[in-house]
Amino acid sequence: MNTILIKIAGILNLLTAFVHLIPGQLDLATPLLNSNLSIQQKGELIAVWHIITILLFMTSFFILQEGFRSNGHMNKTMLKSIALFYILISLPFMVSSVIYSIMAPQWILLLPIGILIYLSIYKMNRRHIKT
Repeated sequence: MNTILIKIAGILNLLTAFVHLIPGQLDLATPLLNSNLSIQQKGELIAVWHIITILLFMTSFFILQEGFRSNGHMNKTMLKSIALFYILISLPFMVSSVIYSIMAPQWILLLPIGILIYLSIYKMNRRHIKT
């Protein structure tokens, strides 16, 4: 079973996790911590920031695990759920970019992950139907 698109999605997801962890922390989270927000607000916002980091690394693991599975039986339900998650979380960045006339580029990394996973599952299903 050809899983190249799943592997690409997993690698892109892992790269996104590292971008979130290092440059994202420096560019967004650290200035937030240095702002005049209350300690309560800073604590909650930084916790959410790290929850997203954990989700990015966990989904990277699951996607790559499925992409490198040797027996050919993928957990398509889990992959579809992850794909839908990534498509849905890209939407607020696109909407806020339009509403606030800014460029919130996170969707440029998030949306392709979901699309690649769905495209891979679609191709697998088409191949299965033909055989």
